[in-house]
Amino acid sequence: MKTLSLENELKSNAYPGRGIVIGRSADGKTAVTAYFIMGRSVNSRNRVFTETEDGIKTEAADPSKLSDPHLIIYSPVRVLGNKTIVTNGDQTDTIYELMDKQQTFEQSLRTREYEDDAPNYTPRISGIMHIGNGEYNYAMSILKSADGNPDCRERFTFSYSSPLKGMGHFIHTYMGDGNPLPSFEGEPKKVEIGNDSIDAFADKLWNALNEDNKVSLFVRYIDIATGKYESRIINKYAKSE
Repeated sequence: MKTLSLENELKSNAYPGRGIVIGRSADGKTAVTAYFIMGRSVNSRNRVFTETEDGIKTEAADPSKLSDPHLIIYSPVRVLGNKTIVTNGDQTDTIYELMDKQQTFEQSLRTREYEDDAPNYTPRISGIMHIGNGEYNYAMSILKSADGNPDCRERFTFSYSSPLKGMGHFIHTYMGDGNPLPSFEGEPKKVEIGNDSIDAFADKLWNALNEDNKVSLFVRYIDIATGKYESRIINKYAKSE
């Protein structure tokens, strides 16, 4: 598979929707993840990321303008022991709760399907990072309809053991803008992960996202040797009380 520029992938798609990046820094020391959301409607754009004890949650930037919290308000990132879960919906909680009961990532997601937002049937995209004893691996999942036909539920899981230095994978919900929105196709894209500082990496991704449609970005760097992490959040809209 060809290795792509993550920055160029974002610049070339005005509406990838929501996206997850997981990979490893070029020096091999850091596990890297990023999650972003975009929006076309007032309701979708009226959001911010806020920090929680172990990750982030989405909240209304202006609560008075929140018309429908369904599929909008959720926790994209949670930590369960030495596992970091990143998803584009409330399946974060499903994975957390069922893995806490000794089910696997894949088994947990078999209880879920694409989003109930006809006619788009937006895919549920998920990722999990496992770091322990100086070892690192990750997996990504996509749950989708069959080319927009909701009668067929398609489930794909991709696992990456001992990921290569400087490489990562990128999965997003839509191939581009449209009505209905065309679901992501194929396996996660292989992308370059450099040795940027967390701030430089976050700025690069944020600046590459379409100015009109981008809403929020989260980036986390995890030290593979120690498990310690640092995070960054960029919100386009300020939160009002």
